[in-house]
Amino acid sequence: MPNTVLKLPRSIYIHVPFCRHRCGYCNFSVVADRDDLMQRYLAAITRELIEIPEELKSAPLHTVFIGGGTPTHLPPEPLNRLLTVVREQFDLSELREWTLEANPEDINDEKLMLMSAHGVNRVSLGVQSFSDAKLDVLQRGHRGETATEIVRQVAARIANVSIDLIFAAPGESLGGWQRDLRIATSLPVRHVSTYALTFEKGTSFWTRKSRGDLVGVEESLEVTMYDSARAILAEAGFSQYEISNFARPGDRCRHNLAYWQGDPWLAVGPGAAAFVNQTRTVNHRSTTTYLKRMERGQSPVVESEPITAEQHAREIAAFGVRLIEGVDLHSVQQQTGVDLRELCRDALRQLRVQGLIAESGAHVKLTERGIHFADTVAAAFL
Repeated sequence: MPNTVLKLPRSIYIHVPFCRHRCGYCNFSVVADRDDLMQRYLAAITRELIEIPEELKSAPLHTVFIGGGTPTHLPPEPLNRLLTVVREQFDLSELREWTLEANPEDINDEKLMLMSAHGVNRVSLGVQSFSDAKLDVLQRGHRGETATEIVRQVAARIANVSIDLIFAAPGESLGGWQRDLRIATSLPVRHVSTYALTFEKGTSFWTRKSRGDLVGVEESLEVTMYDSARAILAEAGFSQYEISNFARPGDRCRHNLAYWQGDPWLAVGPGAAAFVNQTRTVNHRSTTTYLKRMERGQSPVVESEPITAEQHAREIAAFGVRLIEGVDLHSVQQQTGVDLRELCRDALRQLRVQGLIAESGAHVKLTERGIHFADTVAAAFL
């Protein structure tokens, strides 16, 4: 039987929606060129943080993740206010990881000193590429040379630097992608996340692709690029611990692991999704609607869904199997009371026959072939 005592959240996600501009592939809850909303946002986010029930704040946090948007687009004074209210509202005595997302063009020494003074110990940089031509295609605001300089500047102040890289951009060659990877591994970086460019409905890239203005790379090239990333990063000492994530020893993203392992977490800000007391809640995606709701004393939550034990078990397994080490279904059963080995018996047998998973007792992990079909394997649990 699972432990019937609900776990307290040890992680919080805070969404900062502001950006200099919206990139063509971005489908996140962001606002561009609306710095006039910053003071209202700070008042609203402060109120939302203060109004989190005290019982949910009673356990010291292990991870804080401030994402976006671009949190470092906030000028020093608003950024200081945000970091201060986090420290005031939560017990950070056991904090292991405090991540702030950043874009290279928004970083400077003043902000780095401020972040470090507050206890931020990990910076996730949206580099995406070190190629100026590719950055232009992706509509990024920085240059490749600037990105390398900023990585070094950040690492000198906050040692744990993670970078995001995108591959399979229109017109990109295998050689160009390998150059990005080799530059990344030459820098003082501890974590790399690699993502194939996707064309999300509702983005300008989706519209342009539909018109034929943008053409993605061939699927076979995308697979080769992915395998190349695995090889080059492994050679440089990065261990792949999840389908898209690679880390030096001891530098896996603890916050994301909390998500993937089914732990509860708090979340505030426009579009933020929380999982607390076996319930998933989602705030309104529109920044202006979020602000109006908070200013009227209304809840920003627009979706609230109780998560059954079976649903929770399936989600833990679906995310867990994307971890290279795999997932232990016996542990999932102890956590949720749900026996997925029985519930998913036919699906697991089929995945095994297809050569996508390897099983050892209750432990399930992707095979080398299965790594290329991780979404298919995850869907079998859902």
